[in-house]
Amino acid sequence: MNDDFRSGFACFVGRPNAGKSTLTNALVGQKVVITSDKPQTTRTVVRGIVTRPDAQLILVDTPGLHRPRTLLGERLNDLVRTTWSEVDVVGVCFPADEKVGPGDRFLVSELAKATRSTRFAIVTKTDLVAPERIAEHLLDVAELGRQTGVEWAEIVPVSAVAGDQVALLADLLVAQLPVGPQLYPDDELSDEPEEHLAAELIREAALDGVRDELPHSIAVVVEEMRMREGRPEDKPLLDIHANLYVERSSQKGIVIGHRGQRLKDVGRRARTQIEALLGVPVYLDLHVKIAKDWQRDPRQLRKLGF
Repeated sequence: MNDDFRSGFACFVGRPNAGKSTLTNALVGQKVVITSDKPQTTRTVVRGIVTRPDAQLILVDTPGLHRPRTLLGERLNDLVRTTWSEVDVVGVCFPADEKVGPGDRFLVSELAKATRSTRFAIVTKTDLVAPERIAEHLLDVAELGRQTGVEWAEIVPVSAVAGDQVALLADLLVAQLPVGPQLYPDDELSDEPEEHLAAELIREAALDGVRDELPHSIAVVVEEMRMREGRPEDKPLLDIHANLYVERSSQKGIVIGHRGQRLKDVGRRARTQIEALLGVPVYLDLHVKIAKDWQRDPRQLRKLGF
């Protein structure tokens, strides 16, 4: 084994919709976490794995820390704080197209109390603003660190979409990892079960383009996922049967759409993404069910995997 090989864990935190998932995908080089323009898309901690000749960086994606209004919200915040305490580096994402605000201050103050990990400030979405705005933003982030008592090891501006400084960020993160063995095989990009990745891609497709009241209300459970028997070896087909759960019958109508058209579109988009990720043709069977007020019901949350 290479005596200088480094391996360890980093997580990105930030307000909802700060670009954490897009950044994780850019570093891994393939989609392993879902992205959406709806806040609070990420619900579970997904690991993306970056393997290089000199290091293995395991990226842990967390939900956005927020002031919770439901039991689900409280559980998501607990998940964030637990993750902070277990990683080598915490990267706080500050989107360049939004001013540093009270939500950022709340998060960084919590971070100051919660962890001894190395702390990076990452200014995301730099492709959306002019250079002088980026410079102002970097100063604001540095000042926030001073005010909250957090010492930033690095402040790095990046654009995950344009690829600007993503490689530099990877180098800086790797430099903070301890010397240690490779933890995952070379070709592994995530340690999430395939059923979970499929469920997340279905949820992403279902969230795309729906009204703002829906994002928190959709949960997806893959009930069955297996290769179809009796197919020729050169023509495999993966059968996936999944349920989309919403909280009210009015939401069910929105997800299904006029004459079922919206659900068909969701299935088509999700199937394309799942096939790209797993490298096998997919037959996707989707059903929409109602789990009344599931975000506030501990029993339902357990059943849906939270």
